[in-house]
Amino acid sequence: MSDASNDPRRARSRVTVDGPERAPHRSMYRATGLTDKDFGQPFVGVANLATEVTPCNFHLDQVAREVKAGIREAGGTPIEFPAITVSDAIAMGHQGMKGSLISREIIADSIEVVTFAEGFDALAAVGGCDKNLPGILMAAVRLNIPTVVLYGGTMMPGHFQGRDVSVEDVFEAVGAHAAGRMSSEDLDALERVACPGPGTCGGLFTANTMGILVETLGMAKLGTSAIPAVHPDRAQASRSIGAQVLDTLARGIRPRDVLTIKAFENGIRVAAALGGSTNSVLHLMAIAGEAGVPLTLEDFDRVSRETPHIGNLKPGGEYLMADLHRVGGVPLILRRLLDAGLLHEDALTITGRSLGEEIRAYPLKDEEEATRVVFPVEKPLHRDGALAILKGNLASEGAVLKITDPSGTVKFTGTARVFDGEEAAFEAISQGTIQSGDVVVIRYEGPQGGPGMREMLSVTAAIIGQGHVSDVAMVTDGRFSGATRGPMVGHVAPEAWVGGTIALIQDGDRITIDSAVRSIVVDLSEEELNRRKKAWRRPEPRYTQGALAKYQRLFASASLGARTTIWDK
Repeated sequence: MSDASNDPRRARSRVTVDGPERAPHRSMYRATGLTDKDFGQPFVGVANLATEVTPCNFHLDQVAREVKAGIREAGGTPIEFPAITVSDAIAMGHQGMKGSLISREIIADSIEVVTFAEGFDALAAVGGCDKNLPGILMAAVRLNIPTVVLYGGTMMPGHFQGRDVSVEDVFEAVGAHAAGRMSSEDLDALERVACPGPGTCGGLFTANTMGILVETLGMAKLGTSAIPAVHPDRAQASRSIGAQVLDTLARGIRPRDVLTIKAFENGIRVAAALGGSTNSVLHLMAIAGEAGVPLTLEDFDRVSRETPHIGNLKPGGEYLMADLHRVGGVPLILRRLLDAGLLHEDALTITGRSLGEEIRAYPLKDEEEATRVVFPVEKPLHRDGALAILKGNLASEGAVLKITDPSGTVKFTGTARVFDGEEAAFEAISQGTIQSGDVVVIRYEGPQGGPGMREMLSVTAAIIGQGHVSDVAMVTDGRFSGATRGPMVGHVAPEAWVGGTIALIQDGDRITIDSAVRSIVVDLSEEELNRRKKAWRRPEPRYTQGALAKYQRLFASASLGARTTIWDK
């Protein structure tokens, strides 16, 4: 057989399968069905994050099959392998959510290790639920081999009492039911229709935010992310990835060529313009950290202040991701911002063309309905972007707020109600003891303190469901689902576990959140804070062995993306 040793695309795989000394390796591969022809082609790893634990990824085996067919048609040899997924929605509201952020790291590690060990020439990665795309991109920049990412698509809306609904509505309905504002019969009926089939949660929550951003960053084919999971166009879009990954390989385009500071600023711009998930801050910081790009929280705030809020998408707006696909998808958003001069249009993409070239070449019908889903830049929903980085004596390293109030601002002063953990807070809310004017403080839920930095959708949705849309605030060193809305501040750093100010707050303290001046402060003197700090003692670790104990020691601050490090602590 010919070893095709002169093909520059096979620089990695030839080490594993070429020559007489690799006869044992080829023998193993022959057992999986590979042939002489396959050995002479580039090996493309296909990371498939399919699983039955969540509808977000339930259909990805079908998507991966199309990707592999496309790779074969383009002259490559696809080799599929799995990576884990944790369902954030199903892990929500109990101890299981501590595994969610950890899963991002495991996804990145597993893709990196398999691709490194097996010597693949290129990578095609297929993901769905919240931590999939961040984990994939973190692995991609570590490996720095030609990589194309495909998002598996959103769920179609459910329908309840004449309106479109998603799982966000069910979480909020739990709070409404607890407050006596919704009957058990209606809650049961909503539960049964809100999630009608495969795909990620329908609003601009974390998974859909990251799906939009992977296109914006230039790591996915333009126009692929907003296609719903069950849409007829999904199969052909998936198959087209095969030709794209072979083309990206032939051009020698690597993730670190694409994921530059310009790409990250474009990503921040789009997240701010749409009112995307606050998790996008955490994930973009982590990906940039892996890529060696000097991205800071100040960059998020600077870009957001310069960006009009134009996305009318849930949870802060009216429409779902399926509606965005109907009116033009991600290219519509990017075209709006490009025409306004708000994007780095010279940022490179996986096609070898610039982002600006890709956007201008994409066929787009900008019809009247599109202006209701994504507003024109000159007539935005709000003048500033929806993401705000707050600092003050309560968060000297920073905290993150997504502004969903119709006014486009948040100014709130209230009385602290302090809880050491999510469960205690949820119980108090369910019992109706949280009142207008309260600031619910949930601590020891940061990356190290949780460990794992739980999302708080069960808590925030219960608050909203009880009718406290803007008169109760929340502050936590944990994080929020993309479905969270209201005056909710997360990612407070330093976190309580390391003795941050949030560890020192007591019931009755007065806290002020002001998005206009980007501040979050507790009304305590420096002397009083120092007195409390001297009396503070770190709690005993909740976990002393296994994955949670390990990651508790490895997680960095939320202000650095909460990625794992090998730094001495």
